[in-house]
Amino acid sequence: MATTTPSTAYSRDLGDELRRLRETCTGLSGAALAVRLGWDPSKLSTVETGKYRASEIDLVQYLSMCGKDIDYFEDFKRKYRNAFEEYIVQVPDNLRTLAMAESTATKIIRYDAQAVPGLLQTPEYADGVYRVAGLVTEDRIPTLVQHRTDRQAILRRHDRPDCLFYVHEHALQTRIGDEQIMEDQYLRLLFSARLVRIIPADVPVIASSCTLWEYEKAMPVGFVDTDHANIFVQDPGAIVRIRLLFDRLAEVALDEEQSRSKLAEYVGRPREDLDDAGTHLA
Repeated sequence: MATTTPSTAYSRDLGDELRRLRETCTGLSGAALAVRLGWDPSKLSTVETGKYRASEIDLVQYLSMCGKDIDYFEDFKRKYRNAFEEYIVQVPDNLRTLAMAESTATKIIRYDAQAVPGLLQTPEYADGVYRVAGLVTEDRIPTLVQHRTDRQAILRRHDRPDCLFYVHEHALQTRIGDEQIMEDQYLRLLFSARLVRIIPADVPVIASSCTLWEYEKAMPVGFVDTDHANIFVQDPGAIVRIRLLFDRLAEVALDEEQSRSKLAEYVGRPREDLDDAGTHLA
């Protein structure tokens, strides 16, 4: 019987990568592959769900059964080495761990200070954000925008996570693209107003944008995304600090009806007012 290990967002992601390899490369069920490997089926299951730290020999055996060569093994071993750490740092372009952590959460709480949350962005607004940031080549932008749009499908699921997005009013005042892009983005926010709480412009919040994901059978994960790195955190002390931030935001944010009214103000502004409001970033 395999002994489970506290999983992380990254260990679950890499475990899922192994599962996909099994399905695409062998066509075998988990139980059938376990027999061929001489493993207890529970061991294979916990490896594929990221709840068991596979040894180097385990990985060699598994990947060999999937037909992978030594170069693939070395690359996977490098990624797997830190899979169970409480802090995982990835380059922003690595979006798979983010998408999986987000899509398997039962609750998502997010704070954004400078832009509309990614899960609520229109494609045109998202395109403008990438162009303003200037950190990716232009040919990559359509793919990144599509990835961001695809992630939003979780909000339409019948079993969608319980979501709450805190948005500082400064993000509403920062113009991305032209008037039509901003008008459409305000309408998208208003349509999702039940999920949004606005932090008024005159309320100072000294904190970076961050996310807290909660799960039914796994530890919560904190997520901080910057221009240069994505950071996944499961350290209990860090999770406490993230919860304290959201407690503070709950105290200073407008309530649901007030937030809805604030968003309606932005939707109802004449276009010439939009030209005078906030910072032009595109």
